[in-house]
Amino acid sequence: MGFTDFDSESGLTLLNNWVKTRSYVNGYEPSQADVKCFQAIKTKPDSAKLPHAARWYKHIASFESEFSSLPGDPSKPHTAYGPDSSEVTVNTAKGTEKDLTEEDDEDVDLFGSDDEEEDAEAARIRDERLAEYKKKKEGKTKPAAKSVVTLAVKPWDDETDMKALEAAVRSIEQDGLVWGASKLVPIAFGVKALQINLVIEDDKVSLDELQDKIAEDEDHVQSSDVMAMQKL
Repeated sequence: MGFTDFDSESGLTLLNNWVKTRSYVNGYEPSQADVKCFQAIKTKPDSAKLPHAARWYKHIASFESEFSSLPGDPSKPHTAYGPDSSEVTVNTAKGTEKDLTEEDDEDVDLFGSDDEEEDAEAARIRDERLAEYKKKKEGKTKPAAKSVVTLAVKPWDDETDMKALEAAVRSIEQDGLVWGASKLVPIAFGVKALQINLVIEDDKVSLDELQDKIAEDEDHVQSSDVMAMQKL
């Protein structure tokens, strides 16, 4: 059945019971399931009446700046998560949901709760898991910034050996530099320039230095120009 609305006391009670033995709505790390449930709650849960929901809400709020990058399907509503009908008993006399059935003993509360009854072992597991999560998160490196460049390498005249010119250009090897497709394009008076594509890692390759290396082939190269450049 999943969660219902979080505007009613019964809806929040259902959430409170669900996170009683869980740190997250689904799985062992924050995900879009937590984001959707968090965003569906208009008022922070009362810690006196709903201690587990209040603890979960406070914990998920700490990830608010990262909501868009958390794993999961952001198109699913909060009602797609939570207990199914076999996990909830309903008091038809009062019309409110009661506690969820207890989970198996092997289910470990990985991040613990803020209750005074939290024992030392649960606190130790929580701290270890938090440290592991933060370490994993900090260890993720951002992909290198790259650019696609089109160079036009001009020869001295129409008698220049363009195959030798291209071979000299492609012989330049450097970490972060990948040569691509090329073709000859007419300039004027029968002279053709080598138009060649390349991909560079911005932090590793300087275009100015690369053009200086190309210009070292004085027998074939008159000059080179950047015709186009686009960030990847």
